[in-house]
Amino acid sequence: MTVSHTPVVVLGVGQARSRLHDLTVIDVRTPGEYASGHLPGALNIPLDQVRRALPELRHAAERGDVLMVCASGNRSQAACELLAGEGIAAATLAGGTTAWAAEGNDLDRPPASAAREGWAMERQVRFTAGTLVLVGVALGLLVHPAFQILSAAVAGGLVLSALTDTCTMAVVLGRLPHNRPRAADLEATLATLRSR
Repeated sequence: MTVSHTPVVVLGVGQARSRLHDLTVIDVRTPGEYASGHLPGALNIPLDQVRRALPELRHAAERGDVLMVCASGNRSQAACELLAGEGIAAATLAGGTTAWAAEGNDLDRPPASAAREGWAMERQVRFTAGTLVLVGVALGLLVHPAFQILSAAVAGGLVLSALTDTCTMAVVLGRLPHNRPRAADLEATLATLRSR
């Protein structure tokens, strides 16, 4: 059976804010990013776990509108496209949590005891890229000039990332243990979706 693909609906911050109490909000960022601040009432299902949550997301979409959210809107757009391919309607938030916070809206944060301390993915990428560039320059000066290729490769990757609006480094970092969802957290989220 072929499912028709419909364009993904994009809600502006004002539209989402006025309808927030009616929406099932799913944050597709990593658990660390989610813990750093998320839309009020948002549930965390990281993008790489969305396929696993399809039955619960279908159930939520049958009862009301679903809004997918990430930091900038790219990952939530990908999640909406995945859901559309499965016949599940969902909208994405234009500009993500960054735009939400920039307009002065509150972000919820779990209590410090409940959240693992973590950096947002953008911060992890900046730290990793900067470290690799410094290592390449240092090794190029101290060991052999050929090590400067490492710095050039990172710079090229950052330019490509900006041009394609994707980030391979973020994908790789997202697979590290501290960015992976804890099974109990995902199961609790899925149970919450089933009970709504």
